[in-house]
Amino acid sequence: MFGKLAAKLKPISLRNFWFDKYGRGLLLQFLVLLCVAGFLATISINAITNLQRAGLSSGFGFLADQAFFDINQRLIEFSSQSSFGRALVVGLLNTILVSSLGIIAATVIGFMAGILRLSNNWIASKIITVYVEVTRNVPLLLQIIFWWATLTSLPKVRESINFYNLFYFNNRGLRAPSPIFETSFLWLALSIIFGISLCIFLVVWARRRQHRSGKTFPSVSVGLTLVILIPTMVFQLLEQPVVWDTPQATRFNFRGGFNITPELLALWFALATYTGAFISEIVRAGILSVSTGQTEAAKSLGLRSSQIMRLIVIPQAFRVIIPPLTSQYLNLTKNSSLAIAIGYQDLVSIGGTILNQSGHALEVVAIWMVVYLSLSLGTSAFMNWYNKKMALVER
Repeated sequence: MFGKLAAKLKPISLRNFWFDKYGRGLLLQFLVLLCVAGFLATISINAITNLQRAGLSSGFGFLADQAFFDINQRLIEFSSQSSFGRALVVGLLNTILVSSLGIIAATVIGFMAGILRLSNNWIASKIITVYVEVTRNVPLLLQIIFWWATLTSLPKVRESINFYNLFYFNNRGLRAPSPIFETSFLWLALSIIFGISLCIFLVVWARRRQHRSGKTFPSVSVGLTLVILIPTMVFQLLEQPVVWDTPQATRFNFRGGFNITPELLALWFALATYTGAFISEIVRAGILSVSTGQTEAAKSLGLRSSQIMRLIVIPQAFRVIIPPLTSQYLNLTKNSSLAIAIGYQDLVSIGGTILNQSGHALEVVAIWMVVYLSLSLGTSAFMNWYNKKMALVER
C-alpha cells in the first residue's frame, strides 16, 4: 500500500503538488480531517470547562454507582443493588432482543406479503394490498401504542386465556413454560450444532454437484431432517436433559414459567408488521425485476410454479432485494428506541433513567450513539457480505 503511494508521489515535485490531481486530493482530505479533529477537540474542551464551571463531574466513573431502580424485562440477573453499567447492559440486551425478533418476523411477513400481492388470487392480493397501504401510512408510534393498548386490555390474571394449560394470555403479558437444563444438556447442544453443520455441508455439496453434473439433490429437506432427527435421538438417549417448568395459576398470579411483558409483545408486533409492509414492496419490486422470459423458459421445461419461484425467480430477485432490505433492518433497529413511549426498558429508556439520576447527559448520549452506530455498522457489514455472495460472478 505504502509502496504504491510512494510510487504515485515520487514524480510529483513540491512545486507542482497542488496542481496534481492525486496530490491535491490527499492534501484536501488531510485538511478536512484536521478541521474535524480540531472541531471535536474544541467542543470537548468547551463541554468539560462548562461542566466544571457548573460543578458537575465528567467521565464514565458513574457507571459503577448503584442503580436504585429495577427492570421488569431482563435477560440477565439484575436488582436495584446493581450498578448503572449493568443496567445499561440489560437495556442493550433488551434492544438486541426486540430488534432480532423484529427482523426475523418482518422478513417472514415481508416475503410472504410480497409474493401474495402478486398472486392470481384476487382476494389474497387485495387483502395484502390493504395491509401494506394501511400499515405504511400510519405512524409507527401510533401502531406501537395501539398494540400496547390492545394487549393491556386483555382479561386479568384470574381470567387468563388458557392454551392447553401451558400458555396464559392476560393483561400482564404471555406466561409460558421455561426450560430447566440438566448437566447432560451439553451433549444435546453439541448434537444440534452437528446437525446444522451437516445440513450446511449437504447444501454446499449439492450445489457444487449440480454445477458439475446438472443433477439435483434434495439437500434442504434431507438436511432439515437430519437437524431434527439427530437431536431427537440424542434427546431420547439422554432421557430428556431438558425439563420444562410449566406455569401454575395461583390466587393472584402465576408460579413457575416465565413472563413476556405486553410492552415487549406490542413493540415486537408493531415493528414486525410496520417494517414487513415496506419489505413486501421491496420483495414485489425484486420479483417484478426478473424478466418474464425467465418464467416462460422455466414453464417450457415443465417446472411447477413453486419451483419457478424458488429456483429461478427468487435467486435472481435477491440481487435487487438485498440492498434496500439492509436499510429496512437498520430502520427497525433504530425505531426500537420508540419503546420508551410504552415503558419497555430498552437502552434508551434505561439510559434516560440513569441520565436523570446521575446528571451525566453527555456520557449517556455518547453511549447511545456508539451502541446504535455499532449495531448499524455490524448489520451493514453482514448484509454487504451476503450481498457479495449473491452477486453475479462474471465467467
